[in-house]
Amino acid sequence: MTEPATTTRHGGAVPAGPRDTAEAVAGGKEGAAESGSTAARPSVIPGAGPAPRPGEQATLRLRETGEGTGEPPRYAPEWLRLREPADAAARSRELLDPLRVRLAGLPRRAGGLVVHDIGCGTGSMGRWLAPHLDGAQHWVLHDRDPYLLHFAAVASPRSAADGSRVTVETRRGDVARLTPDALAGASLVTASALLDVLTREEVEALAAACAGAGCPALFTLSVAGRVELTAPHPMDREIAEAFNAHQRRDGLLGPDAVTAAAEAFGEHGATVRLSPSPWRLGPERAALTEQWLRGWVGAAVEERPALAERADRYLTERLEACAAGRLRVVVHHSDLLALCRPVDGAA
Repeated sequence: MTEPATTTRHGGAVPAGPRDTAEAVAGGKEGAAESGSTAARPSVIPGAGPAPRPGEQATLRLRETGEGTGEPPRYAPEWLRLREPADAAARSRELLDPLRVRLAGLPRRAGGLVVHDIGCGTGSMGRWLAPHLDGAQHWVLHDRDPYLLHFAAVASPRSAADGSRVTVETRRGDVARLTPDALAGASLVTASALLDVLTREEVEALAAACAGAGCPALFTLSVAGRVELTAPHPMDREIAEAFNAHQRRDGLLGPDAVTAAAEAFGEHGATVRLSPSPWRLGPERAALTEQWLRGWVGAAVEERPALAERADRYLTERLEACAAGRLRVVVHHSDLLALCRPVDGAA
C-alpha cells in the first residue's frame, strides 16, 4: 500500500465527541443481502445486515469502492456503537498476561509503546486495550474510511492502566497491504473483527509484515462459524451453514481465518495462542440481538435464495422471541495472540 494516504496526529487531550465502536469491517461481514423479505426491512442498520429497500441507503461492503465516487467503504457508526459493549465483554483477557510479559521485555522508548490498530474503524479496540496496558502509548490507527478515522481520533483513549498518556495518529490506506516498513518501530499490531474478511494471501502478507517488524500481534473477534440459539430450531443449522458459505465468498477466509492466521504466523516462527471470545446475547442486549439476527439470516438468504420463504418465517419467529425476552444467542469468535520473534534481540 501507499502508506499513508493521509496522516493526522492527535494528543491524549482530544475534546469529547461521539463515542462509536471500531469494528467497521465486522458490520459488512455479518451479512449484506439484497432482499424484500423480513430480513431486509429498513430497520436494519447499515453494516449490521442486508441492504434496505430501494431508495434507502445501501450497506457498503468491505471490498466495495463506491464506483464513480472515489470514496472508501463506509459503515454506520450506529451499528458499531451498538456492538461495542458486547465486543468489550467478549474479548479474551487470558491473552493479556502473555502480551504484557512480551511488551515488558521490549527496549524502553521515550514515547512509550507504539501500537498499530489495523482496520480500526472508530477505535473501540484502543478504548478497550489501552487501559489494560501500562506505560505511555502512541496508537497509529489505520483504516480506509476517513469518516470512521475521524470518530477514532475524537473518541481515542486518554490514559493507560497506570495513568500514563495515550496519544494517537490516523493513517488512511489499504489495511490489507501493510508492509514491514509501514510497521517499522511497532511495539504491537492489533485488530478486531478483521481476519475473517481477508483472503489467505492477505493474512499471510499481514503475518509476514508483523514478523518482519518483530512485534507481537493481537487479533480479536474472528468469527468461528458456530452459533447457539435458545431454544433450538430445526433451521438453525441450515441458516448457519449458508451464512458460513457467505462468509467464504470471493476467497475470503470467514470461519477459517484463525486457523489460517495461526499457520501463517507459525511459518514465521511465532508462538501462537488462541482463546475463545464469544458474544453472549440476551434480553439485556435485545437491540444488538435483533440487528445481528437480521444480518445473519439475510446473509444466509443471499447465499442460498431458495431459503427465502422458510427463512422469512424463521426470522419472524426468532424476532418475536427476541422481543419477548426469550431468545439467547452465543456467537462464537476466537482471539489470536502471535508472539513474533523480535528482530532486535529483545526478550
